Amino acid sequence: MTMLFDQLAPALPDRYKQMTDEELQKLAASRRRELGSRLFLPGHHYQRDEVIQFADVTGDSLQLARQSAARPEADIIIFLGVHFMAETADMLTPDRQRVILPDLRAGCSMADMADDTQCETAWEHLTEQYGDTILPVTYVNSSAAVKAFVGRHGGTTVTSSNAEAVMAWAYTQKKRVLFLPDQHLGRNTAYKGGMSRKAMAVWDPLRSELKPDVPGTPLDETKLILWRGHCSVHENFRMQHIDDFRKNDPDRRILVHPECTWEVTQAADLAGSTSFIIHQIEQAPAGTKWAVGTEMNLVQRLAAHHPEQSIVSLNPDMCPCLTMNRIDLPHLAWVLDEAAAGNIVHDIRVDKNTAADARLAIDRMMSLTK
Repeated sequence: MTMLFDQLAPALPDRYKQMTDEELQKLAASRRRELGSRLFLPGHHYQRDEVIQFADVTGDSLQLARQSAARPEADIIIFLGVHFMAETADMLTPDRQRVILPDLRAGCSMADMADDTQCETAWEHLTEQYGDTILPVTYVNSSAAVKAFVGRHGGTTVTSSNAEAVMAWAYTQKKRVLFLPDQHLGRNTAYKGGMSRKAMAVWDPLRSELKPDVPGTPLDETKLILWRGHCSVHENFRMQHIDDFRKNDPDRRILVHPECTWEVTQAADLAGSTSFIIHQIEQAPAGTKWAVGTEMNLVQRLAAHHPEQSIVSLNPDMCPCLTMNRIDLPHLAWVLDEAAAGNIVHDIRVDKNTAADARLAIDRMMSLTK
């Protein structure tokens, strides 16, 4: 469906590709002024500097979606992020507000690792094995359709910031949790909360197969079922990177996101959400040295904003997230130009039935973490 939608959507006209950065910046700034309060531009932390400079606010995906909903005067929301973020913004805003994603290729490989058909298949298998003892919980980094599946089955969404609190609530509702689509966030959160890895198992959606997280552990002891998905960026931070820093630069503190593997998260000095990482850097004294395991655009921005500290990527060969990096200055200038002319391109709309079920999951989380 997404591929078909991409093929039918208008493509970036050549003239924007041929403009210089200076021309594009002037055009974007001019159209932004013309639209005034009718426009709201939220920007995710992982976006390129060339577009994030135009953002009204920066933040994580759910924070930006909620801020979009809090701007009733804005009838146009140009979301500097990826597809699932724009979907969430659309679901939290009234129909009269139009959500635009400048480049429809801006997706998320993690979110693509779970779809609603796979979820229904997994649910059939798992409930046959465990009965009515499972509550589904999905990371907000998932499609609207997956959020809707979770909402229909009484579950909730979760962010990396509130994962511990929401997971604790989930276990007051059911004996077991199905956590998707990121196995690492689920594993790291549960382990931090005191759960043994022997109580975890991993569901492989491609094989429709459940295996214990610790080989040899009986599956009837499972309390947490982890979907076999991951972030392609955060999985590229490895133990070898930590070992190299410990050996060659032992004064440098290791700070990572919980989408990293369990081994890396355990070996780091600190692990936490994007907002946690930013807060740690902001409050650290001058002269502090960090190796940060998260998306490269954010690491480079933190280094630029905090020259009094030494901030490098935990993986020296890391590149920015390919899909997060899709939104560039030409695409932003184009959709701003069109919006100022009264044309909406790359409009993100979630159908009402899907949105209603997905809102159940989102609203449950919000009621728990106000």
